[in-house]
Amino acid sequence: MDKSVEDASSQLGRTGANSTSPVNIIDTEGGNDNEEELEYSLGDEELGSEEEQLEGDTQAPVQRSNQDTIEGDTLDAFQKKKRARKSEAWDDFEDVEVGPQKTIYSECNHCQSRFKKTKTGTTSSLLRHRKNCPKRLEKLKIVEARQQKLNFPAADSSSNAHSLLHTGKFDMAAMRQSAAEWVLMHEHPFSIVEEDGFNLMMKKGMPEWQKISRTTNKKDCLSVYEREKQKLKHLLSKVKKISLTTDLWKSKNQKIEYMVITGHWIDNQWRLQKRVLNFVHVPPPRPGIAIADAIYKCMLDWGTESKIYTVSVDNASNNDTALRCLKDTFSRNKCLLAKGKLFHVRCCAHILNLMVQDGLSEIQEIIHDIRASVEFVNKTEGRRLIFGEIVHQLRLPERVLIYDCKIRWNSTYEMLACALKFNEVFPRFKDREPSYTFCPSTEDWEKVKKVCSILGVFWNATHIISGSDYPTANLYLNEVWRIKTLLDSRANDENSFIQAMVWKMKMKFDKYWGECNLMMSIAAILDPRLKMRVINYCFPLIYPPHEVQANINKVRQALYDLYAEYVQVHVSSSRDSGASSQVVTNDPGSKSSNSSSSTMTHVTGMCEFLSHIATVEPVQLEKNELDIYFEDGLLSAMDKSSLDIVNLDALKWWKSTIKYKILPKMAADILAIPVSTVASEATFSAGTRVLDSYRASLAPETVEMLMCAGDWCRKLHGVKKRDKKMKSAQEISLPIP
Repeated sequence: MDKSVEDASSQLGRTGANSTSPVNIIDTEGGNDNEEELEYSLGDEELGSEEEQLEGDTQAPVQRSNQDTIEGDTLDAFQKKKRARKSEAWDDFEDVEVGPQKTIYSECNHCQSRFKKTKTGTTSSLLRHRKNCPKRLEKLKIVEARQQKLNFPAADSSSNAHSLLHTGKFDMAAMRQSAAEWVLMHEHPFSIVEEDGFNLMMKKGMPEWQKISRTTNKKDCLSVYEREKQKLKHLLSKVKKISLTTDLWKSKNQKIEYMVITGHWIDNQWRLQKRVLNFVHVPPPRPGIAIADAIYKCMLDWGTESKIYTVSVDNASNNDTALRCLKDTFSRNKCLLAKGKLFHVRCCAHILNLMVQDGLSEIQEIIHDIRASVEFVNKTEGRRLIFGEIVHQLRLPERVLIYDCKIRWNSTYEMLACALKFNEVFPRFKDREPSYTFCPSTEDWEKVKKVCSILGVFWNATHIISGSDYPTANLYLNEVWRIKTLLDSRANDENSFIQAMVWKMKMKFDKYWGECNLMMSIAAILDPRLKMRVINYCFPLIYPPHEVQANINKVRQALYDLYAEYVQVHVSSSRDSGASSQVVTNDPGSKSSNSSSSTMTHVTGMCEFLSHIATVEPVQLEKNELDIYFEDGLLSAMDKSSLDIVNLDALKWWKSTIKYKILPKMAADILAIPVSTVASEATFSAGTRVLDSYRASLAPETVEMLMCAGDWCRKLHGVKKRDKKMKSAQEISLPIP
């Protein structure tokens, strides 16, 4: 029993002394005298000190005259003081006098059982009763429930993995480890631990602090990397299926190219997990076969070569070659489900980017003028003041201009949409600034307005399907059909430049989404809000009429085939577990077994019959789970009044359902598939900061250690990487009173 329980017991002992339960008198004079108990001096046969008698007597207060008090105090000075009671038993027992002879008994404060005091004053019998007293144990449970407890995180938790308790002693080895994790998490250089200010701060708080060299810090970072890699390997060994995203990036400072591989899976707690697995250097010329070999080598190192479900890449031609090679390799190992039809996932964000770039090419001159206008206003404080005064005169609510990043179309859209709100301000600003010569015309603003009405749909879709912290596969189809409907409605616009822009976008759409996409269709069906109804609704809007029914049948057949494979896996695992439980072995520790028979196995008739039944009737399913899923109808807000049907997390819904056994596993694997490579591309922004001009000489192995361990440590401690907005839009605040 821990210290907190003992403290609670002490409290119970003090509060339960005056209970009036039935009394049990137990004679323990013949108890064990050998245990370590209280030692009594002269007068120990009495009730104890006068203070204890006063504390225990709550029925009749003792009144003493002043003379008695003086005499008592005088005698106390010459009496030998009694030794304090040290046994834990006295937390739950009190001495009481019983009968006319005033025999002293020790009474339990909880159940009022009484034990006759021994001549030597031993408490062994009291301790035995205290340990097993039912009323005391019941009260302890109540007290423990009320006490505040420390909740330690699980081993695979993303929260802080360090102990919440501390010995109070300074541990330099632990401080070195923490310093290494700090450097990795926040992408600091190794030399930061040598800075005078850092060491002065540490010395101020911890005088025992010892200065760390950059070489030592690098070794410590490598140790953290190896430790976290082993933990991640152990975690991945329990994962059934894992999906990958990968992309290539060239470092401007090192002039070499890296490939990042990010893993996505659903853990045992039904949480979507994401980790950077590798950040490897791929030497030129980087053909598709070299990329495939690099990916397969990394998967062999992690032990996940038989668990790969899908690989998401952008639309580069060498990626197509690499995925064909990988698909052939994994197919030979028979580890791809659905015959590899879902294996190759094209990055939808990259497709949307290609479509938008083709559309923006029609208004490049207008975009150039608006970008130059925003830059001109932001050039000096005086111009911002003039622009702000005009905004104030026109009583416009907007207070911010946006300057875009030229290589990111979404920031260009944000710049255009924001500048459109100031379309009346720019002509007036031109009247006050003679050097301002690139003000857009009224016709230009009308074009920008129409372009923004189209780009707004693309911008919204990109933000929805580019998330990496929540399932996006089930949201993919709804955004695709919405874009297709928009393009069809604007293909015959009255303005020729809108027609030209939309037709370029439609060509890209048909190139990448003209054929039926099984992955986005199956994922949408496994959303309980959509099911097969979304296919019946969306396909007529996306595909030509003569292809609609054929594509619906194709998706339905692929869905049932995939489910059949999961059923087969489930049956195989059930057989294995059943076979292992039907073998009976002799217990080596039993009296009837001997050295010759202890290793023998015996199979009973019941085991043979059950094995036969498992072979003949492998699965006892009343009906196909997919059929039951479709018959249940769509999930709606009327089913649960408190349900947020619009923002429903499909993964959480599958976790909470108890109606199905096999279908939730299939849904979890599908929903874990990333439909974009944004998770991998986000690593490149960190790579830009890690490989700055001062660290261009880092070896590729060191770069991989920094990138991977940094991601793992942030996940370990629950630290979110701050977006430093190196390539995002710049907000310009206007000085408006």
